[in-house]
This record gives sequence, C-alpha cells and structure tokens, in this order.
Amino acid sequence: MLNQNKIAVVIPYYNASKHIADVLHKLPEFIDVVYIVDDCGEEALPNSILETFEKSVHLKNEKNLGVGGATKTGFKQAIQDQFDIVVKVDADDQMDTSYIKALINPLIEDKAEYAKGNRFRDFKALKNMPTVRKIGNLGLSFLTKAATGYWNNFDPTNGFFAVKTSTLKQLDFNNIANRYYFETSLIAELYFQDVRIKDVPMPAIYGDEKSNMSVWKMPFVFLPKLFKTFVKRIVKSYFVYDFNMSSIYLLFGLPLFLFGFIYGLYTWWYYSSKAIFAPTGTIMLVTLTIIIGFQLLLQAVHYDITKAPKSN
Repeated sequence: MLNQNKIAVVIPYYNASKHIADVLHKLPEFIDVVYIVDDCGEEALPNSILETFEKSVHLKNEKNLGVGGATKTGFKQAIQDQFDIVVKVDADDQMDTSYIKALINPLIEDKAEYAKGNRFRDFKALKNMPTVRKIGNLGLSFLTKAATGYWNNFDPTNGFFAVKTSTLKQLDFNNIANRYYFETSLIAELYFQDVRIKDVPMPAIYGDEKSNMSVWKMPFVFLPKLFKTFVKRIVKSYFVYDFNMSSIYLLFGLPLFLFGFIYGLYTWWYYSSKAIFAPTGTIMLVTLTIIIGFQLLLQAVHYDITKAPKSN
C-alpha cells in the first residue's frame, strides 16, 4: 500500500545551509518528491543540493513568510501535483526522518488523516530536551489542547507531521498562520473538519541550531492567539455549527460564575470597607452562583473532551 500512494516532503528552508544536505540524504527512498521552499533567508540554498538530489524541487517565496507561509507554499504545490500524502520536515536536522514511515502508516491504513510526532512519550529522549523548552512545551501543550479541542493529543506544536492532501483541500489557508503559530492554527482548522489526529512517539534531536524566537517572547506571542482560537472554536462549535447540552451549560454556567465572582468581590470590598458583616442572604447568593456556575462549566469541559475527534 505504501507504493500505491504518491508521497511528497515539504521542507521550509531558512538559514539552514549547514543542515539541509544531511536532511535530504536521510530521507527514505519511497519519497517521490521533495519540495524545498526557500523563504528568503540570509543563507541561500546551496546549488549543489539541487544538482545532487534528483527528487528535489526548488520553490521560492517572493518575500519571507515564516515557516507556516513556506510550508503552505509546498502544500499548494503538492495539491496541484496531485500527491496523496504530504510530510513536513524542518531543514535544521532536528527530526529523525526514519520515522516518516511511522507517520504515514496511520494515513494509509485510514486510521487518521493527520499524524504528528510526540516527543513526550520517549522518556529517555525527554531527558535530553533543554529544561526551559521542556517546561514551555508542557504548558503550551495543555493550553493548545483547550484552544484547539484536541484533548487526546499531546505535543501539538510538533512540526514533524504527515497529512492527506484530500484533507488539505478542505482547509482555508488564509486561516492558518504564517509564522510561529502555524502548527497550532493548522490543528485548530482541522478540528472543524472533524479530522482524526494520530500521535506517533519519537525523540527530538537537538544540535547546534538556534531558535529564531526568544523564549521570553513566547507567552506574549502565543497566549493572545490561543485565547482567540479558543473563543472562536467555542462559538463556532456550540453556537454556530451546533447547539447542544454543552451550549446550555455554557449559556447558564458562565454568567452565573462571573456574576458570583464579580459580585462576591464587590460585596467583600463594600462590607469590609465599612467594617461590618455581610448579610447571610448575600453570602449565600454569592456562594450558590459560584458553585452552580462552576459545576455547569465543568460539565461543558467534560462534554468538550468527549467530543474531541479520536484516531483508531
């Protein structure tokens, strides 16, 4: 079945002249074509690469678009050339390409439409991951689960993945980010198509490459985007495309909880400033609205988790 599918690899290239040759030579033989998308970095793509690697196709963006923009350029070309599966591989040699077969097998066997690496299932490799990156990925993974709705998948920001081109055709690329939010926004769009995602355990490789984004900037970049993605998903899933029990939980639970919390803070400030005890009825009103609202929100979260698309 592997030979019955046309498989393309997309490599977004940006300042990776030291690693690109190693990445290409490590690719498995069954890959039909490799789209190297030059994203206008300071280090030009070596001409020797195109001359020695026959399967490579050179694409170049007119301006720097970021890893997402470069990858989408490769996606569009793979769709135009009628490939069945596209694998995204970075140019910095951080990804063990021997796992490509493990990524595409769930797609070929129709167990999923999208398969990605999961660096947190290999505990030996996890020890080699830089501590700051490990903590950041763990926290970011949880927030991304809530934002995208894929509660059963871990390490959602992993950029080593395979996807069916039939799935890509259903997506609006304008809704997918061009830069660091690319993987998360892609998964967020897949949710609305009820796409099944398969996690494939694999190690991460860390060499002498340097990230183009400072660690301290990541919360400021990701948190507002994750919140926007979360709100967009909830509104679309429970009030536009569907209306179910979780919608009712949210309609009543959120106002009750916010009312209890805000009114409780006001009550505490008001009566404490006057140095008198709050009436028992006021305390009961605040307590009951917070408890009931919180319980309804927990039910909504539970429904959302069970609703997440699951791979076979």
